[in-house]
Amino acid sequence: MSDNRQSLSDLGAALQQQSTAAKDASDNQADAYMAGQIDEPVQRAPLRAQELDKYGRAYATGRRKDAVARVWLKPGSGKITINGRDQETYFARPTLRLVINQVFGITEREGQYDVICTVKGGGLSGQAGAVKHGISQALTKYEPILRSPVKAAGFLTRDPRVVERKKYGRAKARRSFQFSKR
Repeated sequence: MSDNRQSLSDLGAALQQQSTAAKDASDNQADAYMAGQIDEPVQRAPLRAQELDKYGRAYATGRRKDAVARVWLKPGSGKITINGRDQETYFARPTLRLVINQVFGITEREGQYDVICTVKGGGLSGQAGAVKHGISQALTKYEPILRSPVKAAGFLTRDPRVVERKKYGRAKARRSFQFSKR
């Protein structure tokens, strides 16, 4: 392709030729993938760098409702400590422990990382969600290759749902006071 373009029509023709060449290349790659000639399509997103502190741990903050969890993640035996207590004693309900361990189940990393976290605010359900969010963030900082499956599962997104505030002239956020005719 020469750089001696004399008019806008020459420029338009050159751009059209360039776009058809790029489209043909992407179509050829898609056809090769469908035919089974290549195992996986080319990953276009750049891989992030590993983020560790001086102790070799990954740190992240998780949030859910009014709860905030500070999470440190390091390789280990799979022990999860929350506010200095084991997860079985802090989260007595099995569903809350299941919520925390979802991230390790998706990434197939059960029992490979120790988690130490401090969590404040909210109730137990919000705290479990905050810890899950923090573990997801910390795991993607420790192993950046796991970002795509964790993100596809929706664990990196902070859940924005919070309790609606009470309004004046109402019993609760939307509930009206009982109507009395007389």
